[in-house]
Amino acid sequence: MEISPELVIAAYRQGIFPMADSRTGTVGWYRPQERGILPLDEIHVPKSLAQLIRSRPFEIVSDRDLPGVIEACARRDDTWISNEIQEVYIELHRRKFVHSVEAWREGELVGGLYGVHIHGAFMAESMFHRVTDAGKICVVALAEHLRARGFSILDIQEVTQATRPFGGITLPHDTYLEKLEQALEINSSWEPFLH
Repeated sequence: MEISPELVIAAYRQGIFPMADSRTGTVGWYRPQERGILPLDEIHVPKSLAQLIRSRPFEIVSDRDLPGVIEACARRDDTWISNEIQEVYIELHRRKFVHSVEAWREGELVGGLYGVHIHGAFMAESMFHRVTDAGKICVVALAEHLRARGFSILDIQEVTQATRPFGGITLPHDTYLEKLEQALEINSSWEPFLH
């Protein structure tokens, strides 16, 4: 099935997301039986990371260089972000569905993440860092922004070593769908920000 911006948004509304095979580039569609989220009202920021954030080591902005963020996330030996997926998500960014949170230092992009925004749901896709903790600080900035804008769900697909310290939890798919349906009834908007 050919991937398109319209198909991607329709899939996310049903709890489905695309991933490309790292060897062939063929896009598959996934709906895992369990789904990871970061509860926005219970985000845990480790003490050492909170201290680092207070020192303001990076300029944290949104949507300055989304193509650069996606490209950096895709630059791995084993990646699900094919050229085709990059093109579709960049087009979705033009349509205001995809956003990035970025860490900059001395004019250089050193960390970031991106994801899909539909009403009160944000589906985080991938994260990278070139400087220690730059990506993690972007997670904290994203959670703060979503909470302030009235979002109700931050989907992280699965709880990983990187997201577990923030309080990531795993939900059965049916429970996730219930939360997603509630989020899709919320009319939250994304506003660009600079920290």
